[in-house]
Formats: sequence, structure tokens, C-alpha cells
Amino acid sequence: MKKIALLTLVMGMIQFGFSQDITDAVRYSEDNIQGTARFRALSGAFGALGGDMSAVSINPAGSSIFNDSHISISTAINIKNNDVQYYNGFNNSKKTNFDLNQTGAAFVFYNRNPDSKWKKFAFGASYDKVEDYDNNWLARGTSNSSIDNYFLSITQNQAIPFGVLKLQTGEYIEDAYANIGANPNYGYSVQQVFLGYWAGIIDPVNLDDLTNDEETNYLSNIAPADSFNQSYIYNSTGYNGKFSLNFSSQFTDRIYFGINLNSHFINYDKITQYYESNSHPDALVSNVYFENILSTYGSGFSFQLGSIVKVTQSLRVGLTYNSPTWYRIEEESSQNIDSNYADPEIGYIGDIINVYPAYNLKSPGKFTGSLAYVFGKYGLISFDYSLRDYSSTKFKPSSDPHFSEQNSIINNLLTTASTYKIGGELRLNQLSIRGGYRFEESPYKDSFYQSDLNGYSVGLGYSFSNFNMDLTFDQAQRDSNYRLYSNPGFSNSAFIDNKQSNITFTVGFNL
Repeated sequence: MKKIALLTLVMGMIQFGFSQDITDAVRYSEDNIQGTARFRALSGAFGALGGDMSAVSINPAGSSIFNDSHISISTAINIKNNDVQYYNGFNNSKKTNFDLNQTGAAFVFYNRNPDSKWKKFAFGASYDKVEDYDNNWLARGTSNSSIDNYFLSITQNQAIPFGVLKLQTGEYIEDAYANIGANPNYGYSVQQVFLGYWAGIIDPVNLDDLTNDEETNYLSNIAPADSFNQSYIYNSTGYNGKFSLNFSSQFTDRIYFGINLNSHFINYDKITQYYESNSHPDALVSNVYFENILSTYGSGFSFQLGSIVKVTQSLRVGLTYNSPTWYRIEEESSQNIDSNYADPEIGYIGDIINVYPAYNLKSPGKFTGSLAYVFGKYGLISFDYSLRDYSSTKFKPSSDPHFSEQNSIINNLLTTASTYKIGGELRLNQLSIRGGYRFEESPYKDSFYQSDLNGYSVGLGYSFSNFNMDLTFDQAQRDSNYRLYSNPGFSNSAFIDNKQSNITFTVGFNL
């Protein structure tokens, strides 16, 4: 029998390699600030306008546009709709959640010295949700490629002696798994082969001589077939949030300066469950279950510098620099696997936990230029253009071989992407009617991986005295090809058409 003891639980420090890849680099580099309802109604085209708490998160000079101290709070209903195609299968999923996505206050202080050119100063503190990671979808279809290629391709790229996969006398499976992960010559990839072997999916080619610890060739117990019934369930939760301290000032009647000091925090959990079956008469393995769980926690810092210039009383120009965000990220993963051909004394292998050393991620900086024209008390139109080089994203320490490889992949596959936002507002006494459009280029050189994003927004606002209420609906659409596993041997992908809709409500007060 292969088994020596029943698997329970293991925690150990192991080599990098579970999830630190280009997908994570993009996930933590993109920003889609939820913001106030007015901000979202103009599709975020607020860089030259200011006078809104979420506008301050785009251009820190915007807090000095306020005439009075201001506080706002925003809630939203977020709806994610996914149409998923996987080979011959089509599925739809929808997820809805309610959240507090923005709150903040700006305090305005006027300079009482009439001879000074510095007219006023502002101090603010705010929270904005940058990204919402709550999502779920199902991919189901019939493929001609089996999960066995996930394990076999590793053995074909690495000469893994069979002796590494065997249990030593008195050794538990969890101990062997942890020891493989901690070995600098093996790590996570060999752990996968270990799981494939103990789940009965692969075996050494010479089954008559299991004492040959130097054997490096393996075979599959899943017979070649024209069709494999496969299902892949994806479920993620979490968010990327930003807390900002803002300082700004007005110089003369036309120039505004500002700085934001930002604290970022990531909380992300992902569970994927893979099922495969086949009815081939020669298959020893006819059913496979493979589950992966990832938990990510991170914190980071960035800063922003911004200015707004009133060229005329109506025409405004804005310029903002967003520094890179320097993250420190901690992760742990859990894997579970089973098949009908697993050793009967083992059965389900589950709850092996890898705790990874903390690593660093530097997301790319961003430049934003803005124009706005204010038609007195009747309304306004605004335009923002942003530029961000995603290929400058870096995992650190770069001396780590895995991170060095991922940074090379990032440099080869990601590119500089532009974002265009336009918004307008029509004021009818106390009522405001708003609308906007945004277009974001894909961060990938090849949009096969992720398409450009298109979004629109409409909203209403009502203000009286020192109080305002705003309501907005916005929607954005983007396609992507999601690789089930980051492994060249098993490259099955699901095509996902994602639509994200939001209904945002904001209440604001002048103090």
C-alpha cells in the first residue's frame, strides 16, 4: 500500500510558486474606484473639476475647490454577470452584493491675511474601494485534453526522481508534501506531481519495479480519449481598499495644488473546484476532483501629486501623478485532490496548507491629464486621459528565480495602456442630470487575454441648502480568456464575457 498514515493538516514555509504570476500582477495593479454617485455618473472624469470627495482620490488638488468643509458617504449595489463559454458548454452566473464603498471629509480653512496670495488650505481624509473582487462563475463542457497533462507536463520539464514522491519509513503524507515544498530544488511544482501520484492519476512507467527511486518517466492512468466531461467552479471574495490623507491649497484665484498619502490594503480569497470524468473502457481513472484555495492579505503605500489651473473662469486644466504602489503581500494556499483510483487507504487528500514567505509587488505609476469646461450655473463637461505602463510591474525580491521569470513574462506580455473618460452635467435649478463614458485599453499586448473595457453611466442629483443626494447607474463590459491552470501542459481556457453594473447612492453635507 502507498499509504503510511492518514492525512490531516500541514503548515510550512515553502518555495514561491502557487499564485504569484501575471494574473495577480494585473489584478493588484488595476483600479476601478467605486466612488461617490456623482463621480461615477461622470464615469470618473473629474481630474480638472474637484469639489467631490472621490474626485480628490483622482486629483488631490480637488479638495481646495470646495467652498466649505464637506463630508459624504456612499453605498452601492454591485452586480456582476458572467457569460462563460468552455468548449461546447455555455453557462451564466450572477452575483449581487451591497457595500459601503466610499466615505470621507474635507475641511477648508481660509487665509485671513488679505495680502497673501495663498487663499485657502484644505485637509481631508477619505476611504475608497479601489476594486471589488467578489465574483463567481461556472465553466462546463467537453474537452479532448485531460487534467493528467497538468501533472505529466511537470515531469517532462523536470527530471523528478520517483524516490522524491515516495514516503520514507514513518513519514506522513503531509510531512513529505511540506518537505518537497521547502526543498529549493523542488518546490510547488513537484508538490503537484506528488499529489498527482498519490491521487492515482500518474505512476512511474515501470510499475513492476517500484523500488527504482531514480526513475524519472511517468505515465497517465487516464486513458487517451476524444472527450472529457469537465467542470470548473470559480468563487472569489474580497476587495482592494485605499485610505487617503489629503493636503491642498489654493494659490491666487486660479491655481490649486495637492498631495495625497495613501495606505492600501488587500483582502482576497479564491476557491476553484475542478471536476473531470470520462467513460473510456481502458481508463483506470474515470473521475478526478481537484480543489485549490488561496488567501491573500496585503498592505501598501503610494502618493499622488496634483494640480488644477483655472485658465479662464470656465476652462480648467488638471494634471496628476500617481506613484507606483509598493505592496507587501502574504499568502497561504490549500489543496485537495481525489480520484476513483486513489489508494483506498488514503482516499480523499485534503487540507494541506502552504504558508508562503511574504513578498513585494510594485504596481505601475500613472499620469492623468484633464480638461473641464464649466457653463456657469447651467452645467459642465469634463475629459480625463490616463496613461499607465503595466509592463513596469515588478515582483520582488527579483533575485528569486520564480519572480525573475514572472517579471520577464510581465515585460513580454503587458504594455502601456490608455484610459479615456468623458462626463457631463446639466443643472436645472436644484436638479442635476449626468452622464458619462469611459474606455480602458487592455493591459495586455494581445487582447486575446483581456479585451478593452467599455463603460457608460447615467445619474441624477438633487441639492438644497447644505445637503445633496445623488443616485447613479453605471455598467462596464470586458471579455477575458481565463486559463484554468498556469501550466503549458494543460492550457484549457474559459472565455468570459463580464458585465459589471452598479447602483450608487451618496449623501453629502457642507459643514
